[in-house]
Amino acid sequence: MTTITVRPYASRTADMLSQQGLHPVLARIYAARGINDISELSTELSALLPPAGLLNNERAAVLLADAIAAKKKICIVADYDCDGATACAVAIHGLKMMGGDVSFLVPNRFDNGYGLTPAIVDEARKKHGTQVLVTVDNGIASIDGVLAAVSQGMEVLVTDHHLPGDSLPENCVIVNPNHPACTFDSRNLAGVGVIFYVMLALRAELRKRGVFDAKSQPRLDSLLDLVALGTVADVVRLDRNNRILVAQGLKRIAAGNMHTGIAALFRAAGREWRRATTFDLGFTVAPRLNAAGRLSDMALGVECLVTDDEGRAWEIAQTLNKINQERREIESGMRDEALAMLENFQPDESASISVLDANWHQGVIGILASRLKDQYYRPVFVFAPDKDGNIRGSGRSIPGFHLRDAIDLVAKRHPGMISRFGGHAMAAGLTMQGDAYDVFCEAFEAIAKEFLNQTQLERVIETDGTPDNSCYTLDFVHQLESRIWGQGFEPPIFSDRFHIVNQRVLKERHLSLQLEKNGMALSAIYFNHTALLPRDARLAFRIASNEYNGMTSVQLIVEYGEAA
Repeated sequence: MTTITVRPYASRTADMLSQQGLHPVLARIYAARGINDISELSTELSALLPPAGLLNNERAAVLLADAIAAKKKICIVADYDCDGATACAVAIHGLKMMGGDVSFLVPNRFDNGYGLTPAIVDEARKKHGTQVLVTVDNGIASIDGVLAAVSQGMEVLVTDHHLPGDSLPENCVIVNPNHPACTFDSRNLAGVGVIFYVMLALRAELRKRGVFDAKSQPRLDSLLDLVALGTVADVVRLDRNNRILVAQGLKRIAAGNMHTGIAALFRAAGREWRRATTFDLGFTVAPRLNAAGRLSDMALGVECLVTDDEGRAWEIAQTLNKINQERREIESGMRDEALAMLENFQPDESASISVLDANWHQGVIGILASRLKDQYYRPVFVFAPDKDGNIRGSGRSIPGFHLRDAIDLVAKRHPGMISRFGGHAMAAGLTMQGDAYDVFCEAFEAIAKEFLNQTQLERVIETDGTPDNSCYTLDFVHQLESRIWGQGFEPPIFSDRFHIVNQRVLKERHLSLQLEKNGMALSAIYFNHTALLPRDARLAFRIASNEYNGMTSVQLIVEYGEAA
């Protein structure tokens, strides 16, 4: 069951924001998201939270400054997703700007698994002669890996944003806004945001040591295009601090002041960087980078982000584009197979979904979990076998069900069954024995039923109400698209009633609609939906622009439709 509701908002606040110069509907949208004054929408860099407030950030800066002074070999160990790749690129660019001798490693998803392992530590020592090891977007759960690095004489800096487990790595410096002792006002930094903050602290430490002065110091704002991409791609909550990072990154991209690899990825995606939005970052650029980690080797993605050679960047971007197309084809086949498995799914009887296929691709199970979660509105785990005879699962959740905590509970109720796990409230991953699948399914379902009631299992689409006619214009669309939207600061969704003049299925996947409202003709698209709608329908939708044959027009992106 799906219900369309309207977000509550304080009308007085909306009126005040409107008086401060915002379009009345935009004022209502911001009031519903907790904005009380137009000053809270400022995205100036001067409003960023200070680096010293992040626990252990100054210790990390001292460790790195000492390493640079001693000309020690620093190795970055990154995660194999877009956040990890951009974080790695920020670390490499930043450390090189400040005189560091730096290399990097990205664990292969299929050979190494996630995070800093003893095997990766050995590779870092043998391949790079590593003396200082820095993790980005991973490491908080890598107790054995950190121990191995320390035992080999390495200094270790863990920079991460994932939730810690019951134990933390020892004999290392940890910078993580979700560290139990950290009081930083933004716990929502992505991995790339954390390492950017470390670079800010390092620059301040080097200034203190007289290496730079205010005029000669490196311009770290040149890294903000990478920070924006990784932050949006990792779907972290866009609190004010993250909105500043993203807005500043997009500002640099729109001005053409971006890294060579990001420009190449925009070109490969066929997107116009001069009008770059969070949508472009999250749905066109990031998937091409992520595809490398899903099907191939994310080292290719990192190289794209760190090279200054335009020809090489374009060559890699084209390769990533092909890999992403292959990923889409694999995903489409896996999705069809999963839907066939779930043909008899009973939503009244099940609070979760778990699916496994021996032929599924490990690199795509996370995307499939997300698609199934959206379609069935249930916590989902999708499994595929690995080369060691285990199975790896990737999960996605719905509001009100903390996925990592749920997996922790499964592990405690069935000791030894799950060998590794980690993640967030809304996304998590695990590895377990192949013959434990049925036990996991029962345990996961039991916990889902324990913590989710029937009301929570009903999809609620929160909208920003009914727009007025001025909202169906390119001027209003451009106002929307120039703002920063994302997780926790959701892009506006509206609801209204329309007469459907015409509808047809495109490419056997999507529904194209011609609508009429108060004598006004509008076009719409309902992605991944093929069932025809009633002639008079109530729709939940986003208002966007659509460019076709050199012409730009308003287009509605339908999220849900029902009889009016």
